[in-house]
Amino acid sequence: MAEPVALTALALDAAFGWPEALYRRIGHPVGLFARIIDGCEARWNRAAHGFAKRRVLGVLTLIILLIVSAGLGWAAQGLLLAALGGWGWIGVAVLAWPALAQRSLFDHVRAVAERVDAGDLPGARDAVAMIVGRDTAALDEAGVSRAAIESLAESFCDGVVAPQFWLLLLGLPGVWAYKAVNTADSLIGHREERWRAFGWAAARFDDLANWIPARLSGGLICLAGGGGWRILCRDAHKHASPNAGWPEAAMAGALGLRLAGPIAYDGVMHDKSWIGDGAIEARGDAGGEDIDHALAIYLRACLLLWLVAGGAAWLR
Repeated sequence: MAEPVALTALALDAAFGWPEALYRRIGHPVGLFARIIDGCEARWNRAAHGFAKRRVLGVLTLIILLIVSAGLGWAAQGLLLAALGGWGWIGVAVLAWPALAQRSLFDHVRAVAERVDAGDLPGARDAVAMIVGRDTAALDEAGVSRAAIESLAESFCDGVVAPQFWLLLLGLPGVWAYKAVNTADSLIGHREERWRAFGWAAARFDDLANWIPARLSGGLICLAGGGGWRILCRDAHKHASPNAGWPEAAMAGALGLRLAGPIAYDGVMHDKSWIGDGAIEARGDAGGEDIDHALAIYLRACLLLWLVAGGAAWLR
């Protein structure tokens, strides 16, 4: 059942994304996870509790999220299959659809490229601020372009490959448990003093959940980009994250660009390593045409996922 569900969910997301009308009416399912996280954080993440206790309470928060997300997914999947029999997989695919972000990711990154191509640097900064956590107010065109490309590569794993992986492996409970963990990591899985203890479990579990998908993402980007393997193997471990470096290094290699490098967060500059070895002197730094090229690679990599899901369904 998982294979036609995965293929249908991919098709629904590619065709519709998550429609604005639906978002205005019912929000997005990850909003439930965010409310749970915010409620637990407000109640439990207090300095008075001490580091060890906050870490334990962070683990408890993650357990609650997993019970809610996987439990609702398991119940919904079971009810649909019991009620609709052989057609139940269609309902499962519809409920898996919001867990994917193919269309949304493409649209957000394309908006950055359009502003860069139009010479609208302030607009490009505003557009890229929608998808990255770094400071964007002082970014030049190259910085905006690199930020968009890095987000596209990393989010290809978080928003497309990893949800598909867990959907294929564990069905609806798997995909929504993954989205709950990924949401927790994005909200509290940070190294700042406020989050270091309470968000520890979310960050570590997210690393585990993305370990295989990140490496698959890197391989798919290299296949779609017709190269990049050398940079993937050499630079994937330069990223602070054990996973994000794989798709980013693959994209840097496929594009022949340098990505990452020094980045500012909340006014503090972080001296991060460069990934890739694009020769700025020879070709100039990143620009709008590189975002367009990255989007083309992204679309081909998504198509490869479609072929994997379709092939698995046909073989089954």
